[in-house]
Amino acid sequence: MSSKAAVVEKMYYRVLGNTGIQVSVLSYGFWATFGVKSGLEEQAGIDAAKDILRVARINGVNLFDNAETYGNPTGEAERIMGEAITQLRKEDEKLWRRSDILITTKLYWGGAGVNESGLSRKHIQEGMTRSLKNLQTDYVDMILAHRPDALTPTETVVQSMTELIKQGKAMSWGTSEWSAQQITEAFWIAKTQGLIAPQYEQPQYNMLHRERFEKEYGPLYGGPYNLGTTIWSPLKSGILTGKYNDGIPTGSRLQQPGYEYLQGTLQKLVKDGSIEKIKQLTALAKERFNCSVSQLAVAWCVKNKNVTTVLLGATSTQQLEDNLASLNIVKSITDKDMADIEAILENKPEGWTGLGGMLYRDFDTI
Repeated sequence: MSSKAAVVEKMYYRVLGNTGIQVSVLSYGFWATFGVKSGLEEQAGIDAAKDILRVARINGVNLFDNAETYGNPTGEAERIMGEAITQLRKEDEKLWRRSDILITTKLYWGGAGVNESGLSRKHIQEGMTRSLKNLQTDYVDMILAHRPDALTPTETVVQSMTELIKQGKAMSWGTSEWSAQQITEAFWIAKTQGLIAPQYEQPQYNMLHRERFEKEYGPLYGGPYNLGTTIWSPLKSGILTGKYNDGIPTGSRLQQPGYEYLQGTLQKLVKDGSIEKIKQLTALAKERFNCSVSQLAVAWCVKNKNVTTVLLGATSTQQLEDNLASLNIVKSITDKDMADIEAILENKPEGWTGLGGMLYRDFDTI
């Protein structure tokens, strides 16, 4: 896909688990961006969403991620995305044809009522109905169980997700922040009962958060599971951009209501020396690749072939373009570069670190 506005030299695609779906290695997520109201100012609306989505699509992004809980009130981010894509399709039907893009949402936190959240069959059905209405689509390509539900048996969750797929409301299903044991349990319940198994997981993964992705999930990247992954927070909520190296700047996410917990995370990273490591990575990124530390952090994630796609979150087209340009340096990162990065990070998990890699669209891989 080419355009004068494109900043990505070439978009690459990886196969998502056992689905056969080909996903751009960089994708766009709506968490903490659209529909969120704070004490500062409303971050974005439909026009801003259209601008950002247009940039993403022109650069080859084909996956757009959402969740019923994103936005304020609940569902607002879905409504903004649904309306934005509907308007964009009217402007350029070929670029936004439904058969060529992937829309995902997640179910768990649906409302304040006791039965408006969780993974009961009731909420999965009702939550899906509301999400489809918000997104202005007849189906989603991917539906995810946003968290494990201690109150609902895994068998019920697998049955309910299978029903959504058989009803044509979703093409596949997966999980987000489930343990390897919980994913394995769901997989074999499905296989032994003639149901549809989860095929991907959406975990946090970045230079400072590696243990679960690289170690716990290791056995699931090979057969028969072939777990696909749509990773979130590749920049550790902005910490890996380097903008917090000298404290919390005015207007940053860490100052917004609802994200106070990130201030604790930042304080911990200062104490354990991680901020100093980010400063070293900033220098390495500039000297070797003439790029920002945030671009290096995204490219580092893409280098892991067990990452199917990296979910980018951006509040402006400039920020998104900067993040998308990370893909241009991936091929330039050598084994020595990766070793030097590891020497700075000093946090590689010990033990099992995974099997094989994902399948690719062509032989020109990264």
